[in-house]
Amino acid sequence: MKKRLTAFDAVVYLLLAIFSLLCLVPLLNTLAISFSDRTSAAAGKVYFWPVNFTVAAYKEMLKDRQFFVSFGVSVVRVIIGTVIHLAFSVPMAYALSRPKSVFRARNIYMWLVVFTMLFNGGLVATYIWIKDMGMVDTMWALTLPWAVQVYNVIVLMNFMKGLPKELEEAALIDGAGHLRTLVQIYLPVSLPAIATITLFCIVSHWNAWFDGMIYITTPSRVPMQTYLRSILIDMNVADMSADDYELYAMLANRTVKCSQIIVATIPILCVYPFLQRYFVSGIVLGSVKG
Repeated sequence: MKKRLTAFDAVVYLLLAIFSLLCLVPLLNTLAISFSDRTSAAAGKVYFWPVNFTVAAYKEMLKDRQFFVSFGVSVVRVIIGTVIHLAFSVPMAYALSRPKSVFRARNIYMWLVVFTMLFNGGLVATYIWIKDMGMVDTMWALTLPWAVQVYNVIVLMNFMKGLPKELEEAALIDGAGHLRTLVQIYLPVSLPAIATITLFCIVSHWNAWFDGMIYITTPSRVPMQTYLRSILIDMNVADMSADDYELYAMLANRTVKCSQIIVATIPILCVYPFLQRYFVSGIVLGSVKG
C-alpha cells in the first residue's frame, strides 16, 4: 500500500528542495561569472546567467602548456595517493576492528591513532622529515605524508565492526586466515565504506594546493591547484603582448577565481555519480557504530 503524503512530509520535502537549490545557487553564480566579462563581474551585474559572454578567463588558464602538465600531475597524484591510502587504511581498519581477545594491543594502537588526530609535528618538522627522506620535489612528497588519513580509517573500522561476526567465524572454520578473510569476506561487503573513504581521498588530493607550493620546486611537477593559484598571483603584465593586454582587460580577479573553481570542480563532478550510491550508507554506518 502506497504511503499517504502528510502535511509534515510535504514541509520536509519543500525544505529539502529549498536547501538543494541553495547549494546549487553558488555554483551557478560562479559558472555565470566565469563566462562574463570583467566590467559586468566587477559591477555585480552577474547572477545566474553570463553577462557579455566571454571565455577570456578560461583562455588565460589554457593558453600555455603548463596547465595541461599540471592537470596531468594532479591526475597521477590522485591515482597514486588513493591507491596508497587504500593499501594502508584497509588492513589497518580491519586490524583495529578486531576485538581485544583477538588483537590484544588493539587499545594501545587505537590511542596512538587517535593521538595523531589531536597533535602533529607541524609544518617545519614535516618539511624537515620530507627533506631528510629525499622526497622534496617528487610525487612522494604529495602522497606518502597523507598515506593514512585517520578519520577515514575510523569510518572504515566502525563499518567493519558492525558486520556480523558469523561471517568471520564461518571463514575461520573453513581454514581461512586473516588475510584471506579480509580479501574474500570483508572487502566485498565493505564496498559502501570503501567507496566513501575513496571519495574523501580523491577530493582531498585533488583540492590540495599548499603542499605543492611548499614541497615542489620544478614547474613541470606542480599540481593543478597550485598552478591555478599562481595564475593570479604570478601574472606578469610587463611580459604581455598587445593582444594579451586586450585579453587582460577583460579579466578580473573575480572571473579568474571563478574559472579556477569551475575547472577544479569538473573532475570531482565526473567521479561522484559513480560513488554516490555508496556514499550515504557508507558514511552513516561507518560513523555511528561504536
